[in-house]
Amino acid sequence: MKISIAVKSLLGAASLALPLLAFAESNVQTGAATSAPGATAHVDFEVVIPKILYLRVGTGSSYATGALSSTPTIDLITFSPTSAQLGSGTAIAGTGGDLSGGVETAAIVSNSGNVTLNATAAGALSNGNGDTISYSQITTTASTLTSATALPAPVLTNTTSANIVLTAPATKVITEDAKWTFAYANTAIVLTGTYGGVNTNNSRVVYTATMP
Repeated sequence: MKISIAVKSLLGAASLALPLLAFAESNVQTGAATSAPGATAHVDFEVVIPKILYLRVGTGSSYATGALSSTPTIDLITFSPTSAQLGSGTAIAGTGGDLSGGVETAAIVSNSGNVTLNATAAGALSNGNGDTISYSQITTTASTLTSATALPAPVLTNTTSANIVLTAPATKVITEDAKWTFAYANTAIVLTGTYGGVNTNNSRVVYTATMP
């Protein structure tokens, strides 16, 4: 069978390129029968770690196992003071939350240095008729869950809260969680009605975590 000069040239070029594509190596050492020759070979390794930032407030995926994922569930916390309690200044516990009783799981996992956390509302809670309840009436108390330090909670306002900065340790990896207990401060008598709801009347607070 005849092979054209062009094909021969192509095969020759390919054979010359093969050693350039290979990353392993071989090494042959020889010596007399009584000698102890040594041979070495080298391999380079590389591990590429992606940047991750996980934030959970309420119902969400597990973060203790390292299998981080997104969950679209949004919880509703409801406060229902009785007529006898209204405006008494006695805080009202909520219902709902993934830990029940107005208590939510809060967690951050990150691997790229300090993390900044805040919360944003679109305005005071409204009943749809022009009457409002300020978000300063919704308090958040952080207590330890599994991490040694409880993840601090932003203080809610009618706009964007002050930033909370989580300082990364020497490893630059942050894993902090907490139980966030929400309560209604109940310091004044307000007009009857339902204020907020499911993504209505400024009910939704957006928690945001950022890192470098």
